[in-house]
Amino acid sequence: MRAMRFEAVGRPLHLQESPTPVPNAMQVLVKVAACAVCRTDLHVVDGELCEPKLPLTPGHEIVGYIIGLGDAVEGFVRGQRVGIPWLGWSCGCCEFCLRGEENLCPSARFTGYQIDGGFATHVLADARYVFALPDGYCDQDAAPLMCAGLIGYRSLKLAGQATRLGLYGFGAAAHIAIQVARSRGQEVYAFTRPGDAAAQSFARQMGAVWAGGSDQPPPVRLDAAILFAPVGALVPTALRAIRPGGRVICGGIHMSDIPSFPYAILWGERSLASVANLTRADAKEFLALAGQIKIRTHTIAYRLDEANAALDDVRGGRINGAAVLLP
Repeated sequence: MRAMRFEAVGRPLHLQESPTPVPNAMQVLVKVAACAVCRTDLHVVDGELCEPKLPLTPGHEIVGYIIGLGDAVEGFVRGQRVGIPWLGWSCGCCEFCLRGEENLCPSARFTGYQIDGGFATHVLADARYVFALPDGYCDQDAAPLMCAGLIGYRSLKLAGQATRLGLYGFGAAAHIAIQVARSRGQEVYAFTRPGDAAAQSFARQMGAVWAGGSDQPPPVRLDAAILFAPVGALVPTALRAIRPGGRVICGGIHMSDIPSFPYAILWGERSLASVANLTRADAKEFLALAGQIKIRTHTIAYRLDEANAALDDVRGGRINGAAVLLP
């Protein structure tokens, strides 16, 4: 197998060949067809998420085909197309797992962070965290569903039944979340980097009723806002944009420090919450929904050995939609 390996912050990923692994009793071996590039991958390779296993193969928005099954695996067959997300293992016996909150398991391990991921031709995965994919998507277009889609969906659940919803940061997650929101009849207001006319045009094409810079107030008071941009300074901005009783949801796994802000913009029963990872229930609900409403993902393809260029394009905000590696 071939994989793009991460060894230290400040060093580019490098292509490495190694023997194809063999699954243990509870694992499947998947031949990778596509792996989307997530901003979380940037947080790992840029050292902002500082506890990766090293060396590491990044990547956790994986689509591929099962070519090996552990002896104890049930419910999957060789040749089946599956998706592999960020949450890759949980203990199954802590208080969080027993409540169905395995996303909060203190022993959880994550694909492309503590478990080798999908910037590779092959990947091993715990069969509990492997999911059948809906028809109607090619491999490349299905890949962003596995994190951008899942985290966007969980963020929407936490945001509640907002009639007027703001999305701060209009990248891979937001361009999927807006389609789910629009299918529910919600009005979406998109906030981009100041002056990013291309991103604002993209947001309007995807159904936003208004799009502007994150330095601009929305034309109406919002019921809820989701922050996909990992910028802590946007938290007070979003709190000022929502009505009393509204919600601000921080959708990223990493965010820069939140500056102090006056209690007055939180008062009025406004609430602030974070999204942590995903649950298996989220994955099953969202993938079933994706099969019903036919989400359109906008993707740009890169070869496996172009992973560093893909990461740099995501870092620089040069992609509308999602970058996808095609091994």
